[in-house]
Amino acid sequence: MTTNPEFSENIIEAPFADALSERYLAYALSTIMSRSLPDVRDGLKPVHRRLLYAMRLLKLDPKTGYKKCARVVGDVIGKYHPHGDQAVYDAMVRLAQDFSVRFPLVDGQGNFGNIDGDNAAAMRYTEARLTEVAAILMEGLEEDAVDFRETYDGEDEEPVVFPGAFPNLLANGSSGIAVGMATNIPPHNVGELVDGLQLLIEARRNPAREVTVSDLLDRIPGPDFPTGGQVVENRETILHAYETGRGSLRVRARWEKEELPRGLYNIVITEIPYQVQKSKLIEKIAELIGDKKLPILTDVRDESAEDLRIVLEPKNRTVDEKVLMESLFRFTELETRFSFNMNVIALDQRPRVQSLKEILDSFLDHQIDVLLRRNRFRLEKIERRLEILSGYLIAYLNLDEVIRIIREEDDAKASLMSTFKLTDNQAEAILNMRLRALRKLEEMEIRTEHAKLEDEKSKILALLDSEELQWIAVGDKLSDIKERFGPETVLGKRRTRFGDAPVAEVVPLEAMIEKEPITVVCSKRGWIRALKGHTKPEEELKYKEGDEERFRFHAQTTDKIFLFATNGKIFTLGADKLPGGRGNGEPVRLMVDMEANDEIVSILPYQPGGKLFVASSIGKGFIVEADNAVAMKKGGKQILNVKGDVVGTHCIPVDGDSVAVIGENRKLLVFDIEEVPTLARGQGVALQRYKDGGMADVMIFHKEEGLTWPMGGNSDRWRTETELAPWTGRRGNAGRLPPMGFPRNNKFR
Repeated sequence: MTTNPEFSENIIEAPFADALSERYLAYALSTIMSRSLPDVRDGLKPVHRRLLYAMRLLKLDPKTGYKKCARVVGDVIGKYHPHGDQAVYDAMVRLAQDFSVRFPLVDGQGNFGNIDGDNAAAMRYTEARLTEVAAILMEGLEEDAVDFRETYDGEDEEPVVFPGAFPNLLANGSSGIAVGMATNIPPHNVGELVDGLQLLIEARRNPAREVTVSDLLDRIPGPDFPTGGQVVENRETILHAYETGRGSLRVRARWEKEELPRGLYNIVITEIPYQVQKSKLIEKIAELIGDKKLPILTDVRDESAEDLRIVLEPKNRTVDEKVLMESLFRFTELETRFSFNMNVIALDQRPRVQSLKEILDSFLDHQIDVLLRRNRFRLEKIERRLEILSGYLIAYLNLDEVIRIIREEDDAKASLMSTFKLTDNQAEAILNMRLRALRKLEEMEIRTEHAKLEDEKSKILALLDSEELQWIAVGDKLSDIKERFGPETVLGKRRTRFGDAPVAEVVPLEAMIEKEPITVVCSKRGWIRALKGHTKPEEELKYKEGDEERFRFHAQTTDKIFLFATNGKIFTLGADKLPGGRGNGEPVRLMVDMEANDEIVSILPYQPGGKLFVASSIGKGFIVEADNAVAMKKGGKQILNVKGDVVGTHCIPVDGDSVAVIGENRKLLVFDIEEVPTLARGQGVALQRYKDGGMADVMIFHKEEGLTWPMGGNSDRWRTETELAPWTGRRGNAGRLPPMGFPRNNKFR
């Protein structure tokens, strides 16, 4: 292969693994820093920051008119954020949704979606402007409060971070998934956040005082979700989440009992957990009712208008409302878990999981930095203005000479500077002054403005020199925010309440399933179904071409079904979840995680308190408690250990006092079932000894009733042998040839 000489100098040879890891690391860091994690200082991701900044430049202030969202999105992707327009618009829509964001940053006009999960209208139809909260976040951008950087194309500048006087990170929360890390921060009440920040400011002013997360929790009791709800966790759990930055809280819907005539009542749900779609929640409840999994509930209705109102109608007046709600909390999203993961871009610009105290401390450090930068900027402006005012005062006192110099001197600026000892700025200001302004240059006005600026300058110098005054200034700013968005306002009033989880008895899901008789049928190819009612054994059923019946038994919809496979595992199916009998059913492999080479050995109903006898192809087996065999996952539960060519062959209920086992060598052995141990899991014990081959069949029976087997041929006759002494022995013996007429296939059934 030849290489083009033009590019040969640019070829760098490197191991592929090293080159790949280097580039993937760069991608990961870009995703973490520039897309997924919020900055601890202003609580925003780059896309949100660019959106708000673009709206500010479009002068979409809270008191001005709206503009089309398409205009905003166009500016954002054209100047600052070269990504897809739909992704940017989706981010903008979320900032305007009062059910997604606790303190919206965008004031939307038009269809911005709803709590049902419906999407917003296209950006060409909707309009938006900034909210007061967003305006506060950007206060000071024109006063050198933060650093700016070049945009992606180098044609403009954008702020690295906002001044962020509003504690946005915790007030609105954040969520995102990066490479190898994620974040999920709940929203909080801004009035409570200000109280916590004031506590930390007091500690900054008094170093002897130490504030812990527990102290902060007294003022910030927990999240305050936009959709309200109720947090049902104890203080210890909440404290652990805020101390470590990780944890989870249970959030429940709020409900009330609505009394009706004749002792009847309805349950009215007025608030649902955060980020739960109302329409899907109602669909789930309706599905449970339709599938008869909630027989204590008759109907669910959505009567929501401006306020959320979901009405639940109990089956009768005797249903306890607390038991009903506990059941719904268990089986629906009326109760959810919010997982804490307070992962942010810290002050050192590194991603880190921080505690509540660390996040608040970082916010205060940023506010001090913003305060100092804004005051230094103001001080520079004041000094320049004082310089100009001093020049004006000199010009006023020497007005005739100033006019003469400007009229007669060739270099008026230099002459003014040398004659009156003026600076360059002062001379330039005098020369740029209009004639009509001369009448306004009254000495008292100049001296009054000069005195005010000198007073302001002295205050700024004192502030810059005093840490105490700096914290007072930050505290006053936070107090103003609390007054504007605190608990006394409609927006700032706490929405989420706290409470302990009720201890009402939960009705098990099985108890809510309506009990109906069914016939479970499974074909040789593993297609399973449940027919309504108890069909007769002789009733013919249809199967797929080339398939036929293998298992058929009666059960109830409330039963659990055991499926034993050749891999020694027992899988558990809910009888109510089996496909109906109208068609051919569904493959069992879609319902449980069986390997391709595993086969079904037996299917039988679970009997609580019962026992099962399991055995393998090499003639080993044991008894297992049925209650211990119930599998909670699709992967089943390993009961019989098998390896190599050994497979599980039998799983039968223990209903008798004796065991009959016959080998492939046609030797029959009968022994007491008490000789078989009860285990939770294992290979089992030897049931019969073989020189060659393995076990053909095993059966459990009552010795008094005798051992029964089919006579064979086309007849339906059965033979029962009660004199079993010749074949009775100890477990593990070889046994003897069976009685005359025993089936040649060595099967008891």
